[in-house]
Amino acid sequence: MAAPTDVERGSETMSESPQAGSAAGQPTGNGVGGFLRSRPHARRSVVLVGILAAVGILTAWWYYSGRETTDDAQVDGHIVPVAARVGGTVAVVKVEDNQVVEAGAVLVDIDPRDYEIARRRAEADLADARAALAAAEAGIPITSTMTASQVSSAGANVERATSGTDAAARDVEAARARLAFAQARSKEAAANATRTARDLERLKPLLAKDEVSQQQYDAAVAAADAARAAVESSQAAIVEATQAVSVAESRRSQAANALTQAQAELRTARTAPEQVTVTRSRAESARARLAQAAAVLDQATLNLAYATVKAPVAGRVSKKSVEPGQVIQAGQPLLAIVPVENVWITANFKETQLKKMRPGQRVSIFVDAYGRRYDGTVESIAAATGARFSLLPPENATGNYVKVVQRIPVKIVLDKGQDPEHLLRPGMSVVPTVHTR
Repeated sequence: MAAPTDVERGSETMSESPQAGSAAGQPTGNGVGGFLRSRPHARRSVVLVGILAAVGILTAWWYYSGRETTDDAQVDGHIVPVAARVGGTVAVVKVEDNQVVEAGAVLVDIDPRDYEIARRRAEADLADARAALAAAEAGIPITSTMTASQVSSAGANVERATSGTDAAARDVEAARARLAFAQARSKEAAANATRTARDLERLKPLLAKDEVSQQQYDAAVAAADAARAAVESSQAAIVEATQAVSVAESRRSQAANALTQAQAELRTARTAPEQVTVTRSRAESARARLAQAAAVLDQATLNLAYATVKAPVAGRVSKKSVEPGQVIQAGQPLLAIVPVENVWITANFKETQLKKMRPGQRVSIFVDAYGRRYDGTVESIAAATGARFSLLPPENATGNYVKVVQRIPVKIVLDKGQDPEHLLRPGMSVVPTVHTR
């Protein structure tokens, strides 16, 4: 029998290898499948690991799907600027940077001497205005009484002047009547004198012829003399009556003037309501000046109080820019106070993270500076994106528009007792995680 060739020996070797391996207890399959088929325990371990991996993935998905986090967040708080209410020279600065002060603590003293002088001047003006008001108010009843008395007196004067005028008019009429009577008597006396003179002229030739007696002639002479005397008497009566008329007319003129004056005084007295109104208006004006002086005094008192700059809130002094001897103006910033007890978190979340975010949800806050976590609560979500509140809001013009995910500020407040040492400072970086489920 011929010896086998190398090819035949190789074939035999290959045909015998599985059997040899099977006899030796080695796996008969190839790869991981054959390994798992030959190792039941390994197959169960792989299945268990797969199940655990799926459960871990699902758990991680469920865990992180109920949380939203961002690293664009900072501690925020109030920064209260303190400015001068009045101008002047700084006398004393009683605080330093980073010093803790209580509300109402004195921070800066401004030289108060100018404001003290202004207050004393305002007090003097107020006293003067108060005295002027008292005088004006006292004049009201005096004016009322005087004007009422003047009206009564002027009315009585008018009545007396009217009576005097009437009496003077009657006196004038009586004097004129007496003058007319005297003139009539004078005419009668003149006629009698003429008649007696003519009778005497006629008796003279008769006496010479002894046609009449001497007694008749003497009687005619006596009658002529009596007639002449009556003429002279009547002429004197006319002169006296003329003077009486002149005096009566003068008295009537005086009475008329007195009546005119009394009527003028009555018209003046009847303006009593207007005079009282003027006096009351002066009192009101004095009262207004008193109120104005009181307001000036209040302002001077306030300015004097403003010379002492006090802390409006409790907190820590920052950004101090005032020094003793510095001349400051009203409204000039002096320093700032940061009330570290009242801080919160401002977190800028992407708009895609706000779908399930609501106020009241629990928040876990990691502070970079201290490496510790704080608990908080979502208080509110801003009404607009941060870009809308920027100095120059972006304008999405058509043609070159690029959609950018916007961020919306969310205010997060810390739970009470989370920061008893007041370690958090405005501006610190934090990483908040909101539990949305």
